[in-house]
Amino acid sequence: MYYIGIDVGGMSIKAGVVDANGRLLVKDSVATLPDRHYSEIVADMAALTLKVMSAAGVSISEVGGVGMGIPGTINSKTGVITYSNNINFEKVPVVNEFRKHVDLPVYINNDANAAALGEAKFGSGKGSEDVVFVTLGTGVGTGIITQGVLLEGKMGAGAEGGHIALKIGGEMCSCGKRGCWEAYASATALMRQTERAMALNPDSLMHEEAEKEGKISGLTAFNAMRRGDKAAKRVVDNYIKYVSEGIISMVNLFRPDYVLIGGGISNEGDWLMSKIQRRVNRYSFGGHRNPKVYVRKAVLGNDAGIYGAAALAMKS
Repeated sequence: MYYIGIDVGGMSIKAGVVDANGRLLVKDSVATLPDRHYSEIVADMAALTLKVMSAAGVSISEVGGVGMGIPGTINSKTGVITYSNNINFEKVPVVNEFRKHVDLPVYINNDANAAALGEAKFGSGKGSEDVVFVTLGTGVGTGIITQGVLLEGKMGAGAEGGHIALKIGGEMCSCGKRGCWEAYASATALMRQTERAMALNPDSLMHEEAEKEGKISGLTAFNAMRRGDKAAKRVVDNYIKYVSEGIISMVNLFRPDYVLIGGGISNEGDWLMSKIQRRVNRYSFGGHRNPKVYVRKAVLGNDAGIYGAAALAMKS
């Protein structure tokens, strides 16, 4: 039996075919273009599904189901996207709309929840029943698995760790509130912090790095820091504090075995994980007296959402 995993993000829609052993056979993607009517976006999701099935040589009769990971508040029981602040979705009956195009069972959940499930089942949290997954991307997504149960909250509206408050009245968040963890620890926030530092430091190597990349990105400050730029190091040091502070809150709430970090920033690898680990060890409640929580890079990378979405279908 095969399963389709669809990972919907603000920039792209990714889909893949996963077999019963957890092997990703084929994957592909298309641009999301989020300002369109939802029916057009869902039609693209369906077309991409059929495309990857064809590429894998898999017929509809061989597919056990389709799983979808989508940002926002997702009612997994009704198949409705209640609200997504990064895509123009509100009260969207995505399951019914999708099945107009592809007649298969469909299971949906929040994208970070799906990615958490993927990492816990197939990735760096494999074998654990207590995992917190944090993805640092356009926003900050969190997925929480405790005692083997994926936490969703009432009508799928919970587990939004990216919107815990770091600073009352702080930076504006895409959710409409000020001071959220997302407004400080997302890749979007890092780019904003980098841009501000560049304006204050016209001689910084961050300007050169941004010019090489053609834009300011989440890598700009990290790359300049590695070349010895002091202003860039301040940006990175502060960013690590912001990321760590939210993770410490998640640790204090759930005390998992692992905190798994995904998103492009996680490609900084062991160096970044060790910095966060030290702060978690030092500042989480009870410190060394409580069970240690291990901070790891999520190993499935950009495929975590596909694996996790497919796992939604496998579990159903």
